Formats: sequence, C-alpha cells, structure tokens
Amino acid sequence: MRDTVIVADTRGPADVHGVHGTQGLTRWACLARRPGLLGGWEAVEWASIPPGGVSGEHLHTRTEEVYVLLAGRGEITLDGRPYPVEAGDVVLTGLGTTHGLRNAGTEALDWLVIEMPAVPLPRTPILRHAVVTNLRRVGPIDPGVVLTGPLRHLELARLRPGERAELAADATEHTVFVTAGSGRAAAADVRVPLEPGRSLTLPLGSSAALTAGNDGLEYVHAVLTVPPSERPGELR
Repeated sequence: MRDTVIVADTRGPADVHGVHGTQGLTRWACLARRPGLLGGWEAVEWASIPPGGVSGEHLHTRTEEVYVLLAGRGEITLDGRPYPVEAGDVVLTGLGTTHGLRNAGTEALDWLVIEMPAVPLPRTPILRHAVVTNLRRVGPIDPGVVLTGPLRHLELARLRPGERAELAADATEHTVFVTAGSGRAAAADVRVPLEPGRSLTLPLGSSAALTAGNDGLEYVHAVLTVPPSERPGELR
C-alpha cells in the first residue's frame, strides 16, 4: 500500500473575479487535481460567493460536474430553469447541461465541486440531463445513474464521537471533505487533524482511518472507480 495522501483546506482561498463571465467575487480553493491520481478526476474544488453573488451560466462539452452545497441558500439554473438549493443538496450535471448558481440568501453560499471527464457513447447525441437531490434526506447516492464518468458513490457521512471509519483505495480513489465536527485521520505514519474545511484525498493503493472527536464528525465522501487499464501491476 502507498503512504501518500493529499491534504488540503479552504484557508487562504484565492479571490477570483468574473467567474464564467459574471461580475463580482468568488472565493476559490483547489483541493485535488489529476496529477498524482490515477482515476478520472479533473479537479476537486471549493467555492464561495457572497449574498447576491453569481457563478455564471456555462456549458460543459467535455466534463461532468457535481455541486455539493455546503452552506447558505441559493438558486441553481439548469438549462434555463431555476431550482432552489440549500446546504445538503447535491446537483449532478451531465454532459451538455448549461448551469449557473446564484446566492439567494443572506450568508455566503459555499459549495464543493467535483469535476471529471464524461464518457459519451459513440454515435449517440449528447443528452442533456441533471438531477437535484439532498444527501441529508436521501442518504448515499450512486451518481452513475445520471453521469457517465467514474464517480460511483457520494454521501454525507456522519461518525459519532469516537467512532471510526476505514477507507481503502483498492480499485478506487477517495475524497473526504469535512463539513462539521472534528477528528483525526491516520494514514501510515501520518496523523492529520480533521476540521471543517479540510479535505483528504486517497490515491489508488493508499488507506486511511478516520476517527471522530468528542463532537462527532460529518464529511462529504466521494468514491471514484479506477479502470483496470489505469492500475499499475504493483504499487510501491
């Protein structure tokens, strides 16, 4: 097994102006990118817009995108139709779907972005499709029912105080983003404190144990399958 894990957080985000052709400020942090990973990740990112802020409508012709709403209240526009969203909601946007996000509340609107290449079927027209659901109410979902890419598990997981969860990146890679509570992650000889805004990404061949602190631990957990053709014969 590999000892490598990728740790990132949302402290000190970049200020980005005019995202997708709009006016205003977006705070942004990259949590993981394809280099160092073997799965079909494009990027895992965190973004935040102030009250009244907008992330402009845009079209993906190569990648699929998942938004996980972390805090605040907003409105997602999908192919011209608006839908209310709030913390706990997840938006799955397939290839060819136009989407944009507006902060409709009085607090910052924060969300997690998981982007990955789509796998369009040969000789098949691009079918626009998107789904909005809530991870708090429905529990774990399989994004593969909507998306064509390798993301196959998405949940908002909760651990009680002292409870432990084992993650093993055997034929998969994992990203964890802490939303509430505290705890620690143990990967080989590395100990990583867990707190809201911190992420942990497990490349193929690595593993980690998450242990909740005295106030429990809540986190977004995404699992992406790695095709056999991308798995090396031996990991060192």
